[in-house]
Amino acid sequence: MKNLKKLLSLLLALVMCLALAACGAPAEEEAGEAEDGLYQIGVIQLVQHEALDAATQGFVDTLIEKGIASEDTIDIQNAQGDTPTCATIVNGFVSADVDLILANATAALQAAAAGTDSIPILGTSITDYATALEIDDWTGATGTNISGTSDLAPLADQAAMLAELFPAADYPTVGILYCSAEPNSKYQSNVVTAELTALGYTVKEYTFADSNDVAAVTTTACSEADVLYIPTDNTAASCTEAINNVAAPAGTPIIAGEEGICKGCGVATLSISYYDIGVAAGEMAYEILVNGADVSTMEVQFAGSVTKKYNPVNCQALGITPPEGYEAIVME
Repeated sequence: MKNLKKLLSLLLALVMCLALAACGAPAEEEAGEAEDGLYQIGVIQLVQHEALDAATQGFVDTLIEKGIASEDTIDIQNAQGDTPTCATIVNGFVSADVDLILANATAALQAAAAGTDSIPILGTSITDYATALEIDDWTGATGTNISGTSDLAPLADQAAMLAELFPAADYPTVGILYCSAEPNSKYQSNVVTAELTALGYTVKEYTFADSNDVAAVTTTACSEADVLYIPTDNTAASCTEAINNVAAPAGTPIIAGEEGICKGCGVATLSISYYDIGVAAGEMAYEILVNGADVSTMEVQFAGSVTKKYNPVNCQALGITPPEGYEAIVME
């Protein structure tokens, strides 16, 4: 009995020591911030191509320059154009309890929105947030845990540029080429169709389901249309070589919604800077993480300026001389 009492006394003393040690231990780091003061950021990019790469880089550079993240605390993952993979990546970010998610392109944003309603989400390279998120009463902010930047260049101005280079009298039929799986491409097609119809063109849509039928659909479009328009479509952007291999021999000029597509297969574009909209998204992330801004009330931001640009190689091949005011795309 005496030995038992001694044993109990020793156990009680040990428990008290552990309790005192716990009381004196440093408090745990606040949730959402690493020990060194850097935030954990998840970046999901739908597919690799020049425009989306630039937006991601602008975002990453901004966070690093502001000292709130590093290459080690920013997890960049690419879905390689596969929509189900987007959901898998987002689920990984949610499980890791990252502080903020950047969703680059529409499918990535939709996966992020479905994956979490608590972690702040910023989109970039999104043409129309109302379409992407199925918001009917759009006011400029989503009212949810989502905001971001848009890659939408003025569609009326794009239609006007097409008319400037290819008048309806000489090029009466315009084919709009895009991926049917991308809702923002359909949105752009609808708007541009209305604009071009008002300018006297006959407009036809040519849609491909994925990269596998890009060449076949482009062949049909080139045989039936005088000039093609490709919106800011991610699948098209990743397949410009296949498109150009059809359009160039056919002699069919292409007006592109952004510079990367134009560089690959187009003759002209009304271009924005994807790097700059990535930077703007980075600035928004700083406001959310550091200054406590409410993402639900942050209005979507747009590119500050647009530039008329032309592809000198394709223009020369097709005998097209852009009017004054067009800037040549630097071809590598």
